[in-house]
Amino acid sequence: MSVKQTPSNPTQSSDALQSSFQTLLENYQTTIPARVKLIDSFLLFIFLSGVLQFAYRVLVTSYPFYAFAGGFGSTVGQFVLLAGLRAQVAPGRDGEFKEVSQERAFADFCAASVILHLFAFNFLG
Repeated sequence: MSVKQTPSNPTQSSDALQSSFQTLLENYQTTIPARVKLIDSFLLFIFLSGVLQFAYRVLVTSYPFYAFAGGFGSTVGQFVLLAGLRAQVAPGRDGEFKEVSQERAFADFCAASVILHLFAFNFLG
């Protein structure tokens, strides 16, 4: 049984971490298609929007509560729908979603998003 040794020097550990992050970033930039990068950036935007809404709710006020609940629920729902779309259009996932084309996945995403936002708008009262 071999044990992987970790660098004892903190600068070596930091350099190793920076090197792995650099490799991860380079692989992401070269292997991921542009449409998936666009989905990833929208996922990041939705995540940050949800964090800001929740921080506003906690730090400033919860009035009106239904506005927060509708907006935050819409943000979480949109994030989940977008994560599902990313899973369907990501490269290398053709074996799992071979019966659903990418165009169909996008159409399903759009229809579900419209329904989600209609529910969120209705929840606002």
